[in-house]
Parts: sequence; structure tokens; C-alpha cells
Amino acid sequence: MLFKLRLASLVVFSAVLGYLFAVPAGEVSWAGILWLAVAGTLLTGASNALNQVLEVREDGLMQRTQGRPLVKGTLSMSEATVTAFVAGGLATFLLWLQFGPLTGILAFISLFMYVALYTPLKKHSAWAVFVGAFPGAFPPMLGFVAATGRFDLGAGLLFAMQFMWQFPHFWAIAWVLHEDYARAGYRLLPSVGGQDGRSAFLILLYTLFTIPVGMLPWAFGFVGPYALAASVLAGLVMVLPAFRLWRSHERKDARRLMFASFLYLPVVQIMYVIDRL
Repeated sequence: MLFKLRLASLVVFSAVLGYLFAVPAGEVSWAGILWLAVAGTLLTGASNALNQVLEVREDGLMQRTQGRPLVKGTLSMSEATVTAFVAGGLATFLLWLQFGPLTGILAFISLFMYVALYTPLKKHSAWAVFVGAFPGAFPPMLGFVAATGRFDLGAGLLFAMQFMWQFPHFWAIAWVLHEDYARAGYRLLPSVGGQDGRSAFLILLYTLFTIPVGMLPWAFGFVGPYALAASVLAGLVMVLPAFRLWRSHERKDARRLMFASFLYLPVVQIMYVIDRL
């Protein structure tokens, strides 16, 4: 529960797909994938644990987080902190050792940005979503760099796609959980008015942006027409509830967008890998 392993598994899955996207067909290293999965789980778990250490008071105020171990007292602050630092340090070391210094450095930057920048900013500004989108978009890029040992256009395109996807994804969650977040003093919707027309319009606008950004790997010749079609169709599946939310301002439409965004990322990334292979 401290590491939020269900969420961590989704992050690791994205990193593995980035790895497979970069490796030529027939040259996949299953040992490399295993190292990436283990280290990625430790790194994401450390980020989640430190997030809970810093937000234990706020977690106690929100209904959805009152069952977390630090709130319930089933783990102490020192136990959680030591566990997080050990996991984060071990993950960075493993990634550096197995895949080279660039992968290790990117892993550390991701952990630092999530814990030291995004987490404290959540209570002060809606710009926290922008800041958090950077470490949130690292996993496929990290997988690509782990496979190649370098940062190039392919890594940047994977980063861009996941970076843009996060805005409608997190804003949809923030809309659904607006009252719960407000109890803890979090400001995550893009408008100071919260669940208003400006927030709904920006959610729709950024959802539309996911379509051209998702097409970029095709535009630069990394994937073929099947991945192109999947990215456009998955984007349209997100646009429909985003448009409805813009018209209705209803939580049910924000929830539909949230679930559509959960579908978008794995579908598009899997099709990137299949089409490229």
C-alpha cells in the first residue's frame, strides 16, 4: 500500500513498452526487461512512499486516502522514509549499473521532480499538474534510453505523447475528486474557479492536442498506419467525453473521460510496439 503497487505496475508497463519500442525485432533482452521492471517498481514505489510521507496530514483529510498506512498508523514515518530512500537509491543504482549513467540520472531526476517539486506545489498552484507531467512522462522515455543508451528523437516522441496525455487524464481525475481534493487544500483544475467552463474548455482543448501529438511517431517514420489509426481512434474516444464535459460540466462525463484516458495510453503504446516490430 505504501508503494501503491497497482499504480507502479502501470508505470513499469509503460517503461517496458518504451524499451520494446527501441529494441529491434529479435534482439529483445528478457534479462534487461526484468532489470527494468524491478528497478522501475522500486523507483515508482519510492516516489509514492515519499509522497505519502510529505502528505500524511492531507491524506487524513480526504476520504479516498484515509486507509493509507501512515494515516492508519500501521507504518511509522521513519519506517516509510527509510524504506523509500533505500528503494529509490537501489533503483537508481540498478538502472545506472545495468543500463548506464544516463538512465540512472534520468531516474533520479524523475524521483526528485515528483517528490520535491510536484508534491509541495499541489497545495499552491494548478501549475502542479504541468510540473508533475514531466516525471509522469519519463517512463516510456526511460525505457527507450535504457534500451539504446542515448536520448534521441524516438525517446522525445514517447515523452511528448505521454506528457500531453497527462493533462486531460489528471484534470478528469481532479474534476471527479474535486470536493475530496478541496478538503486537503489541493488546487489541480486549470481554472481558479474549479469546476467551471474555463476548466472544461481547457480539458477539451488539451484532449484534442493528444491526437496530433500521438501521431508524431508516424509522422517521423517510427511506426506505420496501424499505430497511426490506433492513436487517432483512441484520441477520439477521449475527445467525446471531453466534449460532453465541456457542454454539461457533469461529473459523470469527467468520469467517462478518466476511464477513456486509462484506455488510451496502453492501447496506443502497445500499437506503437506492434507496428514497429
